[in-house]
Amino acid sequence: MTVEKENNGLDNYAFALEGRFCDLPDSGEDLDSSLDEDNNKLAYCVTDVPPWYLCILLGTQHCLTAFGGIIAIPLILSRGLCLQHDGLTQSHLISTIFFVSGVCTLLQVTFGIRLPILQGGTFTLLAPSMAMLSMPEWTCPAWTQNASLVNTTSAEFTEVWQSRMRALQGSIIVGSLFQVFVGFSGLIGLFVRFIGPLTIAPTISLIGLSLFDSAGSSAGNHWGISSMTTALIILFSQYLRHISVPFPTYNKHKKLHTSRIYVFQILPVLLGITLSWLICYILTSCNVLPADPEHYGYLARTDLKGNVIQQAPWFTFPYPGQWGIPTVSLAGVVGILAGVISSMIESVGDYHACARLSGAPPPPKHAINRGIGIEGLGCLLAGAWGTGNGTTSYSENVGALGITKVGSRVVIVASGVLMIVMGVLGKVGAIFTTIPSPVMGGMFMVMFGVICAAGVSNLQYTDMNSSRNIFIFGFSMFTGLVIPNWILKNPNAIATGVVELDQMLQVLLTTSMFVGGFFGFILDNTVPGTKQERGILAWNKAHEDDCSNTLESGEVYSLPFGISSYFSSVSWLRYIPFCPPGLQNSLEPKQPLENLQSSQFNIGMGQ
Repeated sequence: MTVEKENNGLDNYAFALEGRFCDLPDSGEDLDSSLDEDNNKLAYCVTDVPPWYLCILLGTQHCLTAFGGIIAIPLILSRGLCLQHDGLTQSHLISTIFFVSGVCTLLQVTFGIRLPILQGGTFTLLAPSMAMLSMPEWTCPAWTQNASLVNTTSAEFTEVWQSRMRALQGSIIVGSLFQVFVGFSGLIGLFVRFIGPLTIAPTISLIGLSLFDSAGSSAGNHWGISSMTTALIILFSQYLRHISVPFPTYNKHKKLHTSRIYVFQILPVLLGITLSWLICYILTSCNVLPADPEHYGYLARTDLKGNVIQQAPWFTFPYPGQWGIPTVSLAGVVGILAGVISSMIESVGDYHACARLSGAPPPPKHAINRGIGIEGLGCLLAGAWGTGNGTTSYSENVGALGITKVGSRVVIVASGVLMIVMGVLGKVGAIFTTIPSPVMGGMFMVMFGVICAAGVSNLQYTDMNSSRNIFIFGFSMFTGLVIPNWILKNPNAIATGVVELDQMLQVLLTTSMFVGGFFGFILDNTVPGTKQERGILAWNKAHEDDCSNTLESGEVYSLPFGISSYFSSVSWLRYIPFCPPGLQNSLEPKQPLENLQSSQFNIGMGQ
């Protein structure tokens, strides 16, 4: 994850920052010869506090970087929840997921891993959730699919979608308890020991591939608009990313002056969606798009949910159980567990990448345990509040640290506060629901493709000249596509005589990421192969921790408000997996930081 540089010699910083620079840990790996020594320096390290206005500016950018993934999840879930034609409820879901994401971000930065890492909705739970909602008993009634027949204010319709949401909530709450236990008990190390690249690669790749139908359905409502959105995102993120744009800025030294910002590199998704959204608005105002619901392209209009903004309250306060008391099903819990395990493994990689890019030493075991435990707590809160999803660490925002050269966790605190504010402002969520479905479909084409490629990228650690590895990956991917597709076409094929068992198998076997990950895990751990061939040696470097006793580690990963000092005074607490070691350890001479390559840590997309 090295920072790129233009041919004209300008460092590819998103912002021209002035402040105290601190060195990143020495890499020891071969770097691009075009990078000079300043490329390995940060304007603000993880424990530094930038000026308040810079915290707000960069905190806003982090929110904008994550907003595409955050709002995409409730909009995709709305299909399975029978909410396609209920924009007001969709806005409530968006407000809720913003609010919970902000709360979970503050918890993670304050009491969890304590690194500048944003929390938000995760696509790893979206796949099993959609598989659960595709079961015969949760199939949407035909009348809910017709905009002219559905009455979104009726008690009957409310019960249709809320019963589905409550079933999702219960499964997520119970599944998240497993993550809480694994994190705070320290068992995450045991899981990592048996899970390598050949397990993660098909699991993550199939998350993106399994959502192709949702992307195609949205994009197919108007292929011209969706293609334009996709083309704009590609243009901004790939072709114009090295173009800097002058913006007026102010500081006490230079007063009012201009700074060059790589706006296309840091906000390609936001710019692509906004421009396409604006074009759809112009086409709607000029009556270019058809006004007849039966005509092709009608769903590209921006006035379909125009009344939602007027109906939405200015302020809304999401609260636990707002959709009723959650219900629990064995099938849903088992399916969610598959997503939870994938999310945990991704997050461990994100922690290491975030530490490298924020000027912190590699996270010690107690911090990783605490981070995974807090993520599980975040998933529990997301389930209780009724987002229909969980939370995880966002890799996109980890990458933004390397772009902006600001690794301060105070910036992420500002992001968390801002997301809470956005969740409370009901009009904000309502505005997002007016984005035409073809625009979202165009974004899905890019986003899901990147998720798929992120999974495949984990194969870089393995020897792909090995016929063993080619067989395991190919077989895992193919079965992850074939079996769910066949089960969906033959929903009555599973008939063991035990209803609960039938439901559990139905959810698992229609979840592509579970099927592919299961075969990858079994084959990789049973088919003979050397650790180097399997990629385990390179993989384990991300989880080694030889510098947990350095002074820097204590400064970064110790708990706030004097909690660590209290723990150090009670001798037996040091044996608890998520508690930091005694302060006497942190005062020992510094140990040399291990050479770690940041790209090895970013093992997934994180959503």
